Amino acid sequence: MNSINFETSLQSNHSIEVPDNVVKIFLDKGQKRVVVKISFQDTSVVFHAALQKYLGRYHITFNKVNQKKLGIFPNDYFKVELSEDTSKYGVEMPEEFEAVLLSDLEAFKIFENLTDGKKRSLIYYILKIKNSQTRIDKALIITENLKRGIRDNRELIKKL
Repeated sequence: MNSINFETSLQSNHSIEVPDNVVKIFLDKGQKRVVVKISFQDTSVVFHAALQKYLGRYHITFNKVNQKKLGIFPNDYFKVELSEDTSKYGVEMPEEFEAVLLSDLEAFKIFENLTDGKKRSLIYYILKIKNSQTRIDKALIITENLKRGIRDNRELIKKL
């Protein structure tokens, strides 16, 4: 699917509204997850997001961290480019987490049986970690906790 472009501004402190004609293109193909590229002046950010319906309109969450990276303020207009999210989990899997899961078949099977949202939240947790070795260490903790039957996200990331 080709990318779809439009210009918009912030609709709230943390979201942008997606025009109905753009949403329809994705929903007609069964796609609620998209890759978003937002450009402002000479800078852009790319992230994965869900098309979320709120009060009859579709929105995408646009967090403060990305707004700050771009220098966007509430009255600014910026360009948005949406494309189909073809990633397996709706977000790019960090290679360290993937390697740990692939080295532990039991943990991998448990991970694959989690809800899509829970998988993404664990992936996002690992993605926030900058140091590669720390990513590996946290991935090992998560896989061990999955095998222990722990499913609460706060407990999954704790070393026992």
